[in-house]
Formats: sequence, structure tokens, C-alpha cells
Amino acid sequence: MKITDVRMEMFKWPRTKPITNGLYTYTHNLLNIVVIETDEPEITGIGLSGGIEVTPEVGAAIVEHFKKALVGMDPLDNERIWHEMWRPKLVGRRGVTTRVISGIDIALWDIKGKAAGLPVYKLLGGFTDRVDTYIAGGYYEEGKGLKELAQEMEDNVRLGATAVKIKVGAVPINEDIERVRVCREAIGPDVRLMVDANNAYRHYQAIEFARKAEKYDLFWFEEPVEPDDYIGQAEITRATSVPVAAGENEYTRYGFRDMINHRAVDILQPDGLILGGITEFMKVAALAQANDLDIAPHGAQAVHIHLVAAISNGLILEYYRDTVDPMHGKIWEHELEFKDGKVHAPDRPGLGLEPKWDTLQEFRVG
Repeated sequence: MKITDVRMEMFKWPRTKPITNGLYTYTHNLLNIVVIETDEPEITGIGLSGGIEVTPEVGAAIVEHFKKALVGMDPLDNERIWHEMWRPKLVGRRGVTTRVISGIDIALWDIKGKAAGLPVYKLLGGFTDRVDTYIAGGYYEEGKGLKELAQEMEDNVRLGATAVKIKVGAVPINEDIERVRVCREAIGPDVRLMVDANNAYRHYQAIEFARKAEKYDLFWFEEPVEPDDYIGQAEITRATSVPVAAGENEYTRYGFRDMINHRAVDILQPDGLILGGITEFMKVAALAQANDLDIAPHGAQAVHIHLVAAISNGLILEYYRDTVDPMHGKIWEHELEFKDGKVHAPDRPGLGLEPKWDTLQEFRVG
């Protein structure tokens, strides 16, 4: 089998309302689909590339750069292809180019699964076929006060959520502590509650927040400080009983090696769409295993269900519903089913991602 074409299809649609986290406001959803065609017409790879920063022009140019080397290669040689793309002096290491590498690598694993007639999670290890899942949300929005936030959390629990996450960091600490209190009261004592600051704090602010929030039994405190502040993360980890989670903005096994060596966090959150794809994700998972750390990947539930299900230290899957994305349930021919706080891994060959191209067409930007 040989690669015959590589391209990126990019789509963008508005949110019902802009949503804000600790530092950023998002008015639109973006979807970057990497398509790899082969000389076997029935086998086409579908991958996803992460990053709001990737514009159509930049994304297309990077894909064209890689395409020159990839056409004619065997798509099953994912390890070789990864190292052909990753040239840290000029390409890779961090940033947009590594995010594009991620999408290409994910599409290669989709091809590998289709060629083998197996779902990707089975190829990667097949530790389980059903994983614990939390509903992410709790953003700041215009007109959304404590009452509306509590209602969102209650709705999540009615959907079967046994774990939920909210945003913090965009308002004064005591105001966010009140939001945490309201959410804990809304979901009760048995539902796990996470908070995510999206790098909004300095380490001393994060310590203040964590200590004030301890009494509300947080399952984790996510990305309290900037991603490169390993020392600050480690200080927060030592200063509070609340587990610290981070890693969605980290790249490659080298970045996670440094996080681990600094004892910076309790829970690692690699994102396969960012750090270098599935090939690199599995190396990070192995590093985590060797250090008795759990993996709770960030975002992209359609891809990460395979990765959490494949490994013994997969802790929990992040899941976005229609409160975050108005196109939820309208993008893929086969959607994941969230039930009783869990998601089943797809049993279709590859990743099981079949885009609804006709539906997406009106939102095309590249």
C-alpha cells in the first residue's frame, strides 16, 4: 500500500454564544480534518489536527510541505513517517507544525486499523472497551450567573454524568470559589468535580485558590499556571491536597519527560491532536506508566476514546456536549454514546470517523 495524497479540510462555525475560560474567549468552533488517500481506494485515513491558531493558509502550506515526502510511502510505517516529518531544527518540536504532524499521524493509524480490520484501540492494546467519562463545560458566558451554572451542572447529572468540569480563573478568586460551591451543591457529594484555569494564575494565586477550594472535594485542578512553569506547577502540587492536572499544551515525549522529572503534576493530560499524534501519545502513556501516573487526555473525544481504552493507566475521557459545540452530534456518521458516566469504544475498523461532508460543506474555510 502507498500514500497517494495528503490534504487538510478545514471548517469553522459560530457558537450559539461566545464562551470564555480563564484567559480566552471563543466565538467559533474549528475542525481540521487530515485526509490521507492510498492506492487502495477503499482505504482512506481520517485524522484530526488540533489548534485554533492554525489558519487555512498556514495549515494548507504545512500539509503541502509534508505531502512531498509522504506520497509514495507505505502508510503502515507510522514510526518511520513520524521521524521523516519531525525535524526539530526547522519543523516540529512545538507549535503549529507539530499539530499538523499530529493530524497526519492520527490519519495513518486510521489507515492501519482499516487495513487490519480492527478498531484502533484494539491495535494499541485493548485494555478495555468502556471508559469513565466527564462532561466538560461550566464556561463563563454573557447572561450566565450562578443559577444558570447550577442548572447546567444539574442537566449534566440528569444525562448520567458522574463527573463534571467547570472553568475558573477569569474572575476574582473568591467569586470563583462561590461558583465552585454552587456547582458542588448542584451535583451533590458523589459526582466528581474538576476545575480548569487554562493557565490563568500565577503559582501563588493558584495555591490560594486551591486551598480555599479544598473543602469542596475537587477531583483535580487543571492547568493552574502557564504550561512551561514546571516549578510553579510542582509548588502548587506540594501545597494542596487537590490533585493537579496538566499537559494539554505540552508537546512530544520530551515535554512530558520534563513534566514528570519536575514532579510537576499528579495527572497527565496529553492531547493527541497537539503533542505529535497517536504514535507519540503512546510513548507518553508508557512514560506515565513507568512513573505510576494516570492519563486523562484533553479534548477530541472521538480520537481519545481509543487511546484511553488502549492503556492500563487511562483514567477518564473528556466529553463535550451541545452546550459547548452547537454541531455536537452532527459532524460524524457514527457518534459516541455517553451513558451512565461512560463511553464505549467504537467497534468499527480504524478510528470509526466518517465525516458528514455534505453537512460540513457550508462551513468550509480551507
